[in-house]
Amino acid sequence: MPLLHAILLYLHLLAGAFWVGGMALMHWGVRPAAVAMLEPPQRLPFLAATLQRFFAGVVAAIIVLLVSGLGMVFGAGGFGSVHWSVHAMFGIGLAMMAIFGHVRWGVYPKLRRAVSAREWPAAAAALNTIRRLVELNLALGVLVFAVIVIGRAL
Repeated sequence: MPLLHAILLYLHLLAGAFWVGGMALMHWGVRPAAVAMLEPPQRLPFLAATLQRFFAGVVAAIIVLLVSGLGMVFGAGGFGSVHWSVHAMFGIGLAMMAIFGHVRWGVYPKLRRAVSAREWPAAAAALNTIRRLVELNLALGVLVFAVIVIGRAL
């Protein structure tokens, strides 16, 4: 494996692990702990601030995923030269990016506005929408890992 391909693969895996692992941590760790420990006036601003930091990392991860993934595809001769699992990974990844875009630039601003206005029911509703979309993206992220690892054997 040439060095450039190895570096691109490393960056790709690191970015994917950050994104999917971060969603898992938020979904099964941070959010349930915040619900158990904090009342809405403390919990909702805390989770909004946590998501703001995480989303900045996800944007960076998406850039790294696109650059490294396309770099590996074109280094292999283009989409016509790669295994079907790469096509599947790319398609699922694009769907995940679209869902993230909706969360980050569609739903999250509603959460921030509601938190700023101290409208806790509206903030909770926005956060619940984010939670459901993160569940979907987390499932898709796990599917990507399965497709690329197990799919290579098919």
